[in-house]
Amino acid sequence: MSLPVLQWGFLAIAFLLANLPWLSQRCFLILQCEKKSAWMRLVEWFALYFVVGIMALLLEQRAMGAAHAQDWEFYAVTLSLFLVFAFPGFIYRYAR
Repeated sequence: MSLPVLQWGFLAIAFLLANLPWLSQRCFLILQCEKKSAWMRLVEWFALYFVVGIMALLLEQRAMGAAHAQDWEFYAVTLSLFLVFAFPGFIYRYAR
């Protein structure tokens, strides 16, 4: 599989995982919740950010051979991008 296909596939998975807390009524995709609060959705969204980060680290190590060291700016940008990815799910949940 070529690197561009892996990159686009990873972005699609990140987009899906960013929206799951707002599209699913399950807590952490496992437990059935009666009423899932906004705070629980935010905690779940933040945990999925770390899941995507670990997936990105593993993909980078496999594709490039080693992971590059990152500063805080990189994590601020990726968190902001994950927030933008979650916007459609948030709008679907709270503005419909």
